[in-house]
Amino acid sequence: MDRFKYSTVSHQGLRYCNPFSATKVESIIELLDLARGDRVLDVGTGKAELLIRLIERYDVEAVGIDMSSPFLQEAHEQAALRVPPSRFTLLEEDATTFSGAPESFQFASCLGACHIFGGFRRTLNKLSQFVRPGGYLLVGDGYWKQEPDAAYLQALETTANELMTHADNVDAGVVSGLVPLYSAVCCDDEWDRYEWLHLWNVERYCQQMPTDPDVPALLKRIRSWRDIYLRWGRATLGFGLYLFQK
Repeated sequence: MDRFKYSTVSHQGLRYCNPFSATKVESIIELLDLARGDRVLDVGTGKAELLIRLIERYDVEAVGIDMSSPFLQEAHEQAALRVPPSRFTLLEEDATTFSGAPESFQFASCLGACHIFGGFRRTLNKLSQFVRPGGYLLVGDGYWKQEPDAAYLQALETTANELMTHADNVDAGVVSGLVPLYSAVCCDDEWDRYEWLHLWNVERYCQQMPTDPDVPALLKRIRSWRDIYLRWGRATLGFGLYLFQK
C-alpha cells in the first residue's frame, strides 16, 4: 500500500488532520496579533488549513511543509479558492532539511507532527530557531491523561516515554526559555468525532471500492485501531494545543 493512502482515505472531508475542532483552533488564531506581511511557518502542514486561515485573517505570507502529495494537492486546491497565490508557498520535502533563515518567521507551528523532530521538546527547540524574539510557537501534541497500560503501549508499538503529561508539555516550553501564553486540550466529543470519522471514511471507501487490492489491509488497520481506541486510547491519550512566545 502507498505510504500515504491510509491517511488520505481516513482524513477525507477533514480540514485539520488532528482531533481538535476548527472552533478550538480559531480561538487561538484570534489571540495572535500578527501584522500584514508577517511570515508564518507550519511544519507537517497536511492540508494547510491553519495557514489558509492565518492568511484570511491577517494577510500573512505562509510557508507550509509536508511530504504527503495528496494532502498538499488538496491544500493547493483550497488555497486557490480562498487566498492570493503570492501569500502561499507549499514545500513537499522532509522538514528536517528545511533551510529557512534563523529568526525569519513571526509564527511557527507543528500540529500533530512532533515525531518529525523526535518529540515535543525537540520540536520546540527546532521551531524556536526560525522564530523572531517576540514571535509565537504553536505546537499540538499528544499527552498521557493517565499512566498508559502496558498492553496499550504494546499495541501502539511505543513506550511511555514517547509522550509526557499535559503539565509537562507546558513546562517543556518554560525550560526551553519560552513563555506559555495559552493552551487548550481536546475533549471527548472532539476525539470521538475524529476517530469515528476515520472509521466512517475507511469503511465507506472499502464498500465503494471493493476491487481495490488494499481493501483488506485498510479494513484490518482501521478495525484494529477502533478497538485500541475504545479499549485504551479514549481514556488514556490526550491532545493539547500549546501556544508559546519566544
